[in-house]
Amino acid sequence: MRAFYLAYTKGTENLAQAARESPTRELAQLAREMDGVNLPQPLTDIPWFHNVIIIEKVKDPVQRIWYAHKTIEHGWSRAVLTVQIESGLYERHGKAVTNFDRTLPPPQSDLARQAVKDPYVFDFLTLADDARERELEGDLLNHIQEFLLELGVGFAFVGRQVHIGIGDQDFYIDLLFYHLRLRCFVVIELKMKEFKPEYAGKMNFYLSAVDDRMRHIDDQPSIGMILCKTHNRIVVEYALRDVIKPVGVAEWTTRLTTALPGDLKGSLPTIPEIEAELQGGDEEGTDSDVIRP
Repeated sequence: MRAFYLAYTKGTENLAQAARESPTRELAQLAREMDGVNLPQPLTDIPWFHNVIIIEKVKDPVQRIWYAHKTIEHGWSRAVLTVQIESGLYERHGKAVTNFDRTLPPPQSDLARQAVKDPYVFDFLTLADDARERELEGDLLNHIQEFLLELGVGFAFVGRQVHIGIGDQDFYIDLLFYHLRLRCFVVIELKMKEFKPEYAGKMNFYLSAVDDRMRHIDDQPSIGMILCKTHNRIVVEYALRDVIKPVGVAEWTTRLTTALPGDLKGSLPTIPEIEAELQGGDEEGTDSDVIRP
């Protein structure tokens, strides 16, 4: 019990300064709860083994209480909590480059910023390096449960390649979601390459169309997210500066690829190649190769 107490009370000296530097009110709330003497209230509201996972996998006391808060807020199981910690959610949440502060009123802007992250980790994908955007889109929907988990709580899937007719032309939105907490549509555009400024203009166009054609009178303004393979933060900031609709830009990645040393990337077989090899082995095998009950 002494180790449990120290895990949440030791090392909080710099928390006040971190709270002052934070752009959100979330860390300020944590600072009030972690006074270095008393155990924060959320710890008694989550199961003991959730606390064990947090203490074992997270060393920073601020991050520990943050994960405890999110466990209560979203009702995470131990498995989901483990996934969120191992994917580095604390470091990624709210880090997407956006213009929300300028295009959304408070507190909607703060809520929207906390609903996005950078990067998004799609470690369940099995795409080849030369895959196209439509293949990325299809693979994400083939793993819709994992995709929704990575997007975060509140996202409800509406459609893929959603058609919008403007004038005599047809346009198609990659992925359309509705966020139940933000009460707004979320348009997601997927890119297999580095961010380009023209992507922001296209997203602004899509958001205008969705707000005009689909938004209910009680809905909040629609939000756009452009997920790219890479982005230059300065270029993104310039591209979003005069965009009047709320747009965010983030990278997407796969944890396996980023974890590999540079000289190994591209040298390992792809999932389709492994499957083809296994199928070939099955065809060449004999009855003696098969284990029977």
